[in-house]
Amino acid sequence: MAWRGGLSEDGRLVLFAEVIGMATVAEDVIAAVGTAPGEAGIAVIRVSGPGCVQVVEQIFRGRQSLKDAPSHRMVYGAVVDPDTAEVLDEVLVVRMQAPRSYTGEDVVEIHTHGGSAVVGRVLNAVVRAGARPAEPGEFTKRAFLNGRLDLSQAEAVIDLIRSKTDAARRLALEQLKGGLSARVKQMREILLDVMAQIEVTIDYPEHDVEDVTIEQIREAVDQVREQIDELLASSRVGRLVREGVRTAIVGRPNVGKSSLLNALAGRERAIVTAIPGTTRDVVDEWIHVRGVAFQILDTAGIRTTEDEVERIGVDRSLKWVEEADLVLCVLDGSSPLEKEDLELLERIKDRPFLLVVNKIDLPQRLTGDGRLEELPQHRIVRVSARTGDGVQELADRMARVVLGGEGVSASSCMVTNMRHMALLKEAREDLDAAERAVSEGWTVDVAAVDLRAAWEHLGDILGERAGEELLNRIFSQFCLGK
Repeated sequence: MAWRGGLSEDGRLVLFAEVIGMATVAEDVIAAVGTAPGEAGIAVIRVSGPGCVQVVEQIFRGRQSLKDAPSHRMVYGAVVDPDTAEVLDEVLVVRMQAPRSYTGEDVVEIHTHGGSAVVGRVLNAVVRAGARPAEPGEFTKRAFLNGRLDLSQAEAVIDLIRSKTDAARRLALEQLKGGLSARVKQMREILLDVMAQIEVTIDYPEHDVEDVTIEQIREAVDQVREQIDELLASSRVGRLVREGVRTAIVGRPNVGKSSLLNALAGRERAIVTAIPGTTRDVVDEWIHVRGVAFQILDTAGIRTTEDEVERIGVDRSLKWVEEADLVLCVLDGSSPLEKEDLELLERIKDRPFLLVVNKIDLPQRLTGDGRLEELPQHRIVRVSARTGDGVQELADRMARVVLGGEGVSASSCMVTNMRHMALLKEAREDLDAAERAVSEGWTVDVAAVDLRAAWEHLGDILGERAGEELLNRIFSQFCLGK
């Protein structure tokens, strides 16, 4: 549903809804296991939709019927086979009356013992009693369609489930609580106000307020564009916090790349020998630093080689120099710079990087032609992968490079979703077009077209014009039961 704005006959600002290919809420009852598979103390089977209480009543036997039980209060009883009346499990059942539920519909949750055989029989009984198996993400989809969540909040649910670190959890939770939605709604409100003023200018030209309106357009464009730029500036950090930082350890053979991977991982993850070319393929390990996940990639030593297999590994190393989110370029502090070191320094100069001078536990002989002195000193970290000296400082420096010196707090609002980024960019282009229209002397109704387009693109972040195809693509990424 898209909200439109305009003026009533008496000059009041009004909103009205317009349905544009919107998906509709199904009227059937769905069921799925809402907890992870495997053995556990408890499993939860979630049932949602009009008539879900009647469905579960057919298989539930307790001292109190579900329809008479207070909402949001557990009722003890048993689930029985709908055909044979065999007791399948002792359960606790809770009814959540609409709209005070996750989906906004009537919901029943059946809390069973967590064995797979028990859960399978109980879910099967629910389906035979009249429910159908839910599709992936269908509960959250219904929450969106019923107005419990907007689309950005619904997308935050899967981010919260998939979060690997505390920082990713914080960002997802802030978005789920409506942090991004509030920012978007504020921007839309600014645009709607100026759009209403344009309508006054068009409908009552005798009042000669067009100059005032043009100034209001410029102010609104500046305000909203500034907020969009702030959100877009956060998107790189937001994406890295959400997805993890691909961090390539590169360098010539025997500078200690594999030893550095093991030191950062805190365990023997890669094979370490004194033989050059031991690492021929990429070895990776995940570590967490200050709430950020880093995928550490130990690459093959970069050198000229006639060995075909090793050459493939070198090519992959050079590819990671270009594709990694962060490059750790390792030098051997116990030897002078060599040709391969200098070539690598040239390759990384325009990439996000840290220069790691390894083997500080040995006599230092690292010399060059002034290249190291030209580099920003905060990009250079000295470590001993063998003894562990400086490794924690390296990890902290990695986090600072990604976060820009700022942590991710419980109130941080960052854009982490590619769909949101694309829509923000489109809205910004619309605002640029509106500004050009007034600067080039076009009438305000021309600028109004671009302002409305920006307003609608921002609304798309919230899902106000979301059709079935988009929703299916988003919610198909969810797990069953959510």
